[in-house]
Amino acid sequence: MKTPQEVVSYMLSNDAFSKWMQIKLNTINLGTCELQTTIHADMLNGFEILHGGISYSLSDSALAFAANSYGFKCVSIESSISHLRPVKNGDILTAHAKEINRGKTIGVYEVTILNQDDKKVSHFKGTVHISQEIW
Repeated sequence: MKTPQEVVSYMLSNDAFSKWMQIKLNTINLGTCELQTTIHADMLNGFEILHGGISYSLSDSALAFAANSYGFKCVSIESSISHLRPVKNGDILTAHAKEINRGKTIGVYEVTILNQDDKKVSHFKGTVHISQEIW
């Protein structure tokens, strides 16, 4: 079975959107993940703040990597996000994913995104289906 690092490295190698977001993997362990990105101008909406889809996507990637870290292929089946404060161009975001519960076929995860000032900018909850297919 592949290590968490091997699984995520493979996932990232085929993930054009995470590459576009310039995601950096800080840490990966069983059921947890920390990602980081710096916000750039083409991530902003008409209010000149971060488009909600970007923080959602960063959270979704952290969820995916944390859930798949065990070596079994997982896909999200439900997720939600709360945006807590605006994010500006140049801000550095760090996503912290942690496993809340993992059963045989369902896993539940939370992802908190903090800015460079350690202020919480979003809270995400996601549920994944855990398959028996090995990476």
